Amino acid sequence: MKTLQGEIILLRALEHSDLDFLYKLENDESVWEVSNTSTPYSKYVLKQYLDNAHRDIYDVKQLRLVICTSTDKKAIGFVDLFDFEPKHRRVGVGIVIFSETDRNKGYASEALQLISKYAFTHLKVHQLYANISEDNNVSIQLFEKLGYTLSGTKKDWLTAAKGFKSELLYQLIHEEES
Repeated sequence: MKTLQGEIILLRALEHSDLDFLYKLENDESVWEVSNTSTPYSKYVLKQYLDNAHRDIYDVKQLRLVICTSTDKKAIGFVDLFDFEPKHRRVGVGIVIFSETDRNKGYASEALQLISKYAFTHLKVHQLYANISEDNNVSIQLFEKLGYTLSGTKKDWLTAAKGFKSELLYQLIHEEES
């Protein structure tokens, strides 16, 4: 059973050859709000990050995988597991498909299904959760379509251009066999 290979995408570990793609994504201000970024990253800092990307999720509590198309292996985005809590068997999940032309093709949906299967099978988590800005309707629809349920609202959680936005907490709880 391959947990990181789907019909239209595959998830793979970061490689040094991803530096330019990572640099473009991390420095694109249009995704800063969803990634909680407020300053650009240098190639030097991102190279150091890539040098340490091999470290175990149990050690660093996070894992970033590259989303690639199955056909030509083109990198189109990233899926992240973060704030991994082995004791409580939970992990946060975030996803980005970088180019507008690669969106709405099922890539994000399949990537989330694969990372969920990976987390439930290999990390033995009980739940995954996602933090989504209240106005990010595309992400809300995506996560709801995949079975995530709204569990709460963090009021005025995010600073926005005009005041504050609330952040929604979505959870996917694994129904374990007895």
